[in-house]
Amino acid sequence: MDFTQSVSSAVALLYNTYPFPPEPLLDAPPPGYNWRWHWPSAYSFCAGRLPQGRGVRILDAGCGTGVGTEYLVHLNPEAEVTGIDLSERAIATARERCRRSGAERAQFQQMSLYDADQLPQQYDWINCVGVLHHLPDPHRGIQALARQLAPGGIFHIFVYAAVGRWEIAQMQQAIALLQGERRGDYRDGVAVGRAIFASLPDDNRLKQREKTRWEMENSRDECFADMYVHPQEVDYTVDSLFELIDASGLEFVGFSNPAAWQVGRLLGGSPELMARAEQLEERDRYRLIERLDPEITHFEFFLVKPPFERETWTDAKLLTAIPERNPCMEGWPSRTLFDVNYQIVTLTEEEYNFIVACEAGNQTVGALLSTIPLTLEQVRSLQERQLVLLGF
Repeated sequence: MDFTQSVSSAVALLYNTYPFPPEPLLDAPPPGYNWRWHWPSAYSFCAGRLPQGRGVRILDAGCGTGVGTEYLVHLNPEAEVTGIDLSERAIATARERCRRSGAERAQFQQMSLYDADQLPQQYDWINCVGVLHHLPDPHRGIQALARQLAPGGIFHIFVYAAVGRWEIAQMQQAIALLQGERRGDYRDGVAVGRAIFASLPDDNRLKQREKTRWEMENSRDECFADMYVHPQEVDYTVDSLFELIDASGLEFVGFSNPAAWQVGRLLGGSPELMARAEQLEERDRYRLIERLDPEITHFEFFLVKPPFERETWTDAKLLTAIPERNPCMEGWPSRTLFDVNYQIVTLTEEEYNFIVACEAGNQTVGALLSTIPLTLEQVRSLQERQLVLLGF
C-alpha cells in the first residue's frame, strides 16, 4: 500500500469511528441558513449579480455526514446536489440525514476526492469545506476537483490556517508522542488527549486556548477526535494557500469572510499606518493581517473557472437592475434583523422601504428610486452588505 492509500485508509477509519460532523439528525429542514450554501447569494458574491438560472449542478466534495449537503438541498430547491466522501459510515449517515429532513434529492457516492474527475458530469458549483487540508496531496485533490468544475462555475473552499491553530498543532504532537505504537487507535487518542488537558496546570497556554476557544465544541468526542487525533492535516499560511490556489488553475475571487481581511479593523486607529497598508499589493495586505491577527484559524474563499464575467454596475446600468431581497436573513420583516453573517443590523426607514418594495418583484432600481428617497450609493451599500441581490 503506497503512502496516499495508507493515509486515506487511516482517514476513513477515523471517520468510520467518529462520523463527522456529529450534528443530530432532524425530522425537519435544518435551522437557520448559510449564505455560502445558497446559490444566488454565493454566485452574486463572486459575480456581482444574480445567476442566469437556478437549476444548477452542485457537488459537495467531502460531504461527511451530510450537514452541508442538507443545507445545499433545502436552500436550492431547483438544484441537483451530489455528495462524495471517503467514509462509508459518514455517507450512510448523510443519506439518513437527508432522508429524514426531506432533502431526498441529494445523491451520494463513496469515493476519494482524488477520483472526483471520474464523475460523469461537471458541476456549476463545488463546495469543499474542511477537506483538502486532510489530504496527503492537497494539490492533486484540488486539481481533480477543478477539472470537474464547469466553465463559469464557482468553487467554495475552507482550509485550516497555521497561525491560529498553533496550540492545536502542539497538542496533536503531544498526543501522538504519548500514544506511541497505539497511534491510529482513535478512541485511545481521545482518552489520552482529555487526560492531558485534565492534568495540565490551569495557566498552561494550550489548556487556556482549549478552554476559551474550543472546549464547548470539543465536548463531543467526534469534534475532539477531528481536531486533535486526525492522522493527516496540512495547516496553511497565506503563502502556501496561494500556492494551492495557483496549482488549481482557477481564479481567486476573494475570502468569503471579507470583514476579517480588512486592514482597517486592526490598524484603523492610525491614518499613517493605513496609508502605508493601502500601498501594499493585495497578497501582502493578507500577509500583514495574518501576522497581526493570530486568531485567524482558517481560510474560506471562492475560486472561479474562466471564462467568468463579473458585473460592473455603472450608474446607468444600476438603474436598470432588478433587485431581490436576500432570503438569508433572520427577523424579516423588521428594521432590526440578523444579516447574512448573523450580525445584527438596523436599517434606515428608506432602506427598509426599498427592501420591502424589492419583494414585489420585477421593478428596476430606477423605478423604485422614483418613489423611495434612496441614492444609488445607498443601493450599492445594500448590495455590498448582501441585503439585496441584483439581476436583470
